[in-house]
Amino acid sequence: MAKNDNLLLIIDIGGNNLRMAEFELVPGKAPLLAKFAFKRMDEQVFDADFAKSFSEVYLEMLESNGFTATNVRLSISAQNSFQRLSKLPMANSNNLNRIIEFEARQSMPYAIEEVEWNYQLLRHVWSEHHKETLENGEVEEYDENHEDLEALFVAVKADQIAQYTDVIIDSGKKILSVDIAPIALFNAAKLLQIQGDECVLMLNIGCRSTSLMISDGDRAFIRNIPIAGFAVTTQIAKEFNVPLEEAEELKRRYGFVALGGAYEEPESEMAATISKIARNVMTRLHGEISRSINVWRAQHGGHAPVKVLLSGGGSTMLYLPEFIQEKLRLPVDYLNTFSSISIGDGVDKEALQVVAPMAQEMIGIVLRESCQCPIDISLLPRVVRAQRDLDRRKPYFYVSAVALLLCFSVLAIGVNRVLNFEEKLVGKVGEQVDRVNEKMKEINELNARKNAAQGTYEEAVAILKSRQNWAELLMELQQLLPDTMWLTKIEPVVGEESESSEAEKPASSGGGLFGSSSGNQESGPAQGPVVKRLSVAEISKIQEFNQICIEGYTLIFHNHKQLEEELRSRLKDSKFFSEESKISEYDAAKNLTKFKLILNLKEAIKK
Repeated sequence: MAKNDNLLLIIDIGGNNLRMAEFELVPGKAPLLAKFAFKRMDEQVFDADFAKSFSEVYLEMLESNGFTATNVRLSISAQNSFQRLSKLPMANSNNLNRIIEFEARQSMPYAIEEVEWNYQLLRHVWSEHHKETLENGEVEEYDENHEDLEALFVAVKADQIAQYTDVIIDSGKKILSVDIAPIALFNAAKLLQIQGDECVLMLNIGCRSTSLMISDGDRAFIRNIPIAGFAVTTQIAKEFNVPLEEAEELKRRYGFVALGGAYEEPESEMAATISKIARNVMTRLHGEISRSINVWRAQHGGHAPVKVLLSGGGSTMLYLPEFIQEKLRLPVDYLNTFSSISIGDGVDKEALQVVAPMAQEMIGIVLRESCQCPIDISLLPRVVRAQRDLDRRKPYFYVSAVALLLCFSVLAIGVNRVLNFEEKLVGKVGEQVDRVNEKMKEINELNARKNAAQGTYEEAVAILKSRQNWAELLMELQQLLPDTMWLTKIEPVVGEESESSEAEKPASSGGGLFGSSSGNQESGPAQGPVVKRLSVAEISKIQEFNQICIEGYTLIFHNHKQLEEELRSRLKDSKFFSEESKISEYDAAKNLTKFKLILNLKEAIKK
C-alpha cells in the first residue's frame, strides 16, 4: 500500500477564496486535521480568467503548504450549481429511471448533455387526519398514511467542473468525488447537530450567494439565493465610490448589521452608513428566505423550521444572528462540526478559528470516509468516472491477460507436440511414398513396354486388315466396271502422276473421265501425264498409296461420254474410289479403245 493512501486532501472552492485541508484517516478514529490553508483570490482577476487564477492559486498553495495526499475530494460553491426537488409518481423500478431522466431534462436550465448531474431519491411518509361520523352519532378520528417519492436533482455545467478537475488531475492527484457545498453542509448538520425529525433551516452565507437548506426528517430542500456578502461590498463601493478591494476592507473593519428600532448609532458616520447598507442587503436576503420557506411549505408540504443554523464567511458579520432571529423569530445558532474531527499539533488553531465558519463544508466532505451520509451525490465528470472504472478493471484485465498467455502457452505446447508427432508421421508416410513411387516407376516402365507391344500388335493388325482391303478393292473395282470394259493391268501410282491435278490433263482432253475425242480414230493416242513406271523391287518398297492406275480395253468406240457418265454414276457410291478419278491415256483402234485410268482413293491403302 502506498504511504499516502491514509491521507485525504479536501479542496473547497468558495466564491472568492480557496480552502484546502489535509486529513489523516485512521480506522476506528476520528479524522485528524493535519494541515490547513486558506487564500483569498482577487475579485476582478477571479471573474476575468477563473481557470487561470484557480490553477495559479492551487499550485502555489500545494507547493507552499506541502500537501502530499494523493486522493482528493473536491467541493465547489453553490453559485455554480443547480438544485431542484421534484415530486415523482410512484412507479415500479422498470419505469423509474426513465421518469427520472425525463424529469431531469425538464428541470435542468441547460441541455442535459452539457452538464454533470446526479440525483437522490427521497421517500416522504405523511399522515392525513380524518374525522368520520358514525350512524350512532359518534365521531371517529383516524390518520391515513401516504408515501411520496421525491428526487433531489443537482447539476453543474461540465466545462465548469473540468476547469477544476483538469488542473487537479494534472498535478498528479486522484479525484474521489465532486461535491457541492450545500450538500456537504447538509450532511454535516444532519449527522452532528440536527436531532431526530426536527425541521431545521440552514443558511450558508458566502461571498457571492447564500445556500438555503431545509432538513425535515428524511427530506431535503436546497435553494441558491444570489445575495450574500459580495452584495454588501458592491453597495459600499458604490456609496463611497471606492474600488471593490477597499470596499471589502471597509466592510471587515466597520461592517455590522444595523439593529432595528430605536438604538444609539455608532460614533463613526462611515460605520453607521455601512451598517445600514448591510441591513438593507440582509433585508432583501430575508425576503428571499421567507419566500423559499413559503415555497417549501406550500408546494412540498413541508413543516415550518424550528431553528436556524448559520455558516459561511458572510455569517460572521456583527449582529447578523440577531437580525435573522428578529426577522424569522426562530432561535439562531452557528453550525459547528469540529467536534467530529481531531486537530493536529501542527495546525495554527488561531488562524483556523478565524476561518472556522468557512471550514464546515470540508468537515462535511471528510465525514464521507467514516459515515453513511444522508445525501450521497457526487458530480464526478464522465471522463474521470470512465478512468476510475478502467482502473478498477485493470486487475481483471491483467488476470485475463495472464490467463490468455497461459492459454497461448498451453496451446503452443500442444501445437508443438502435434507438430512433432505429425513430423514423425510425415517421415513414415514419406518412406511409404518413396516405396510406392519406386513401384509406380516399375509399373510405368511395364506400361511403356506394354504400350510398345500394343503398338506393334495394332500395327500388325492394321497391316493384316489392309491386306483384306486389297481383296475388297478388287471386288468393288470388278463390280464398278461396265461389261464393255476389261482390265489388263493394275498398279499403284507414285511419283509425278500422284501429284498431278486436273489442270495437268492433255490439251486435247475434253475434261471428262476419258476426255473427249476429235472423232478421228486415226488421230493417234492422246498425250496424257507421264506415269512413272516402277520396278517390282520399287513397288515392294511402297508402304501406302492414294492412287492406282488401271489399263484395259473397252468396246465403246466413239461414245466416250456414255462411258464417262456410267463410270461416274458407279463411283458415287464407291467405298474406295473418288469421283475425281481421271483418264490418263487412251487410244482408239479399229475395234477397241485402249485406255489408261487413274483412280483416286478415298483413303490411302497400305501395301
